[in-house]
Amino acid sequence: MSFQAFLKEIEKGLPLAVYLLHATDSFLQREALGAIKRLVPEGEREFNFHIFDLSSSEETTSVGEIIDLANMFPFFGKRKFVVLFGNLQRLSKKEQKTLDAYVLNPAPTSVFVILHGGELKKDMKERFRNAKIIFLDIKEGEIPSWIKQKAEVKGLTISDDMAEYLLGLIGSDLGLLSAEIEKISLLGKERVSIEDISEITAGGGFYSPFDLVEALREKDAERVLKIYTSLRGTAEDYSLIGVLNWLYSRQLPYRKEEKDAEYLFEVFEILHEADRDIKSSGRDFPMEYLLIKLLRLEGAEGHLPSS
Repeated sequence: MSFQAFLKEIEKGLPLAVYLLHATDSFLQREALGAIKRLVPEGEREFNFHIFDLSSSEETTSVGEIIDLANMFPFFGKRKFVVLFGNLQRLSKKEQKTLDAYVLNPAPTSVFVILHGGELKKDMKERFRNAKIIFLDIKEGEIPSWIKQKAEVKGLTISDDMAEYLLGLIGSDLGLLSAEIEKISLLGKERVSIEDISEITAGGGFYSPFDLVEALREKDAERVLKIYTSLRGTAEDYSLIGVLNWLYSRQLPYRKEEKDAEYLFEVFEILHEADRDIKSSGRDFPMEYLLIKLLRLEGAEGHLPSS
């Protein structure tokens, strides 16, 4: 995980003189900026932590002035952190040359961090070969690990199952996931259960996704549709599909009989088709139709865990 590589550098205090961090997700840029800021004690930030935003029309400091600041000896005898934030392609050729010259000969008492938005072209990688280059973007398969790490920062312990459940419920938007983790941390618990997560992410409604799957388990069509009608005001359809997929997946290690295997195969096929339809078309999915198809499946009793 590239973001993991960045966190390892943070743990070491960003020991190198120049870092080039790039990401296509602006949320990860903000996350990185926050982690860098926390390296500097609050009482020293006025003197030893400086941010310059290339994307802002209000930023009037030139690259030359930023370099001069980086070359100045830091206060308190400690290292100075200078962060250049935005898209490097907005720099003029003169500014690019000034920045390139500094990267080749950086100040030993400063940490110069460039936070670039977007991919790095081949020529840019060559220009910054003397810097530590880290691509911050996180692949979807790495998000559960990121969720656990984010929770640990908030003093929470989340299991692998709970991280997968949260991903299925909220989706892969890191900003939304971060907001939900923040909400969960307000419970004041060191260890949180799936029920805790389900309750708080349901937005305080009367029903949770666990109620929905319990009704599916009991093949109670009227209750299934009633619960879904309540839930659709607080949860996106793709999130509910993710939760259903997660809950059925939990049954795989425990279902040995042939009828169970056939039943689960049909369930996953239905859920996969629904998920694919939403992602490929971008339109609203007739969720009621999906739920009815699941209710009509012939399969073993107790195919879903109770809440």
